[in-house]
Amino acid sequence: MAFSLQSCRVTNGLKYEVYETSAQGNSLKKITEFLPKSNPIAIQLNPDEKFQTITGFGGSFTEASAYLLNKLSKANREKVLEAYFSEAGSNYSLTRTHIASCDFSLKNYTYAKVENDLQLEHFTIEDDRSDLIPMILEAKSISKEGFNIIASPWSCPPWMKDNKKYVGGKLLPEYNDAFALYFSKYLDAYQKEGITIWGVTVINEPHGNGNNWESTLFSPTEMTHFVENHLGPKLEKEGWGKVKILGYDQNRAGLKEWVDVMYKDQNSSKYYAGTAIHWYESTYDYFPDALQYAHHKSPDKHLIQTEACVDSEVPHWRDDAWYWKKEATDWGWDWASEQDKHLHPKYAPVNRYATDIIGCLNNWVDGWIDWNMVLDRQGGPNWFKNWCTAPVIVDPVNDEVYFTPLYYTLAHFSKFMRPGAVKIGCVINHKDIMATAVKNPDDSIAVVVFNPTENAQSLALSLNNQNIDCTISAKAIQTIIIKKN
Repeated sequence: MAFSLQSCRVTNGLKYEVYETSAQGNSLKKITEFLPKSNPIAIQLNPDEKFQTITGFGGSFTEASAYLLNKLSKANREKVLEAYFSEAGSNYSLTRTHIASCDFSLKNYTYAKVENDLQLEHFTIEDDRSDLIPMILEAKSISKEGFNIIASPWSCPPWMKDNKKYVGGKLLPEYNDAFALYFSKYLDAYQKEGITIWGVTVINEPHGNGNNWESTLFSPTEMTHFVENHLGPKLEKEGWGKVKILGYDQNRAGLKEWVDVMYKDQNSSKYYAGTAIHWYESTYDYFPDALQYAHHKSPDKHLIQTEACVDSEVPHWRDDAWYWKKEATDWGWDWASEQDKHLHPKYAPVNRYATDIIGCLNNWVDGWIDWNMVLDRQGGPNWFKNWCTAPVIVDPVNDEVYFTPLYYTLAHFSKFMRPGAVKIGCVINHKDIMATAVKNPDDSIAVVVFNPTENAQSLALSLNNQNIDCTISAKAIQTIIIKKN
């Protein structure tokens, strides 16, 4: 999983390298030979046109992933974590984890096991000690620059809810302070383990998930009231005021309704550091209008994609071609209502990832986090049997590891676009091929181009009246790193 940044090409005074992942078999391969074609596609870069500052890219620490890593040999466990967190690998910089159990846990559990313990004197994170915490600590030991963690509860403790269950129900008003304390206790407990939490979301998917797995329902008004009057003041009082509180944490089609309430006025927005979003509303649309609206509603706030995966799908084992297949999977077509079926056409997993990340970057999103880092050949473990695909699939029985094309697709962004980078102007004159660009803190420029077409294409990049000519393969994603000679 090691990728070198040596031996740059030099053209017209610009030093550059090209890395490609393709349906033909390239996996972040360094490309040094190009076959010029006529009618190149123009990509105009403008470093003087500046947009959002990048927070980072990465994936999620789940109990399922951590449990599987503990089932592998020491060599393969290290191989996976090095691939995700080392400089030679994907170099993940922004991650997520769950506060107590989620669907990708082995069972339901809470940190507040004693009912009506309003001061949470019996709070415990013991359920995380065998798998989850060791995975995070080992990743920390590998990561040279470090990474930020966003933590999300799927449910408040069941005894705080009107239905007294892990699934569904609402937080009862009399437990607002106790649930705010729950966050503070969690931050304290993880800090004592050597894990600093950068940010929290109030609840994962406040609209619920069809009452399938852990959830707690909030309306925009209810969540904002909780943040403004309970969670924000509590974290501030307990010394956790620098922890980022992200609101919403569900699909983009609902963004307008939520940000209108969250950022209604100074009081409502005071404790919100930003908005968290997911991609599950559609299998092809990244909702640029909603993203633009959310950004312009409060331009100084974060807009972070906190979860995405190929879900309702058993992973395909050692079958790279499936991940590029135009009609590999559909996710929602079989259950979507007639008026919503158009949102769920069949799609290629690589295409969905590449299109969404580029679309997000081109519409003010500053962070993008994948879901499980590691799953097994069934797409679990998952107590609800909600099977999904992950970038890395493992077979713990035979101690085997498979890096899918999704792993390399994500690495095109996480490895080459670093925290503190600034999204810059990038215009491409093609209806099917997408591109985006950032200027990194080291002044290098990273350009990602995605070609979903069946034909190789010539590219003509223009930067400050200097040009780079190269070629992208058919059905490929490419990162071009530009440095001044």
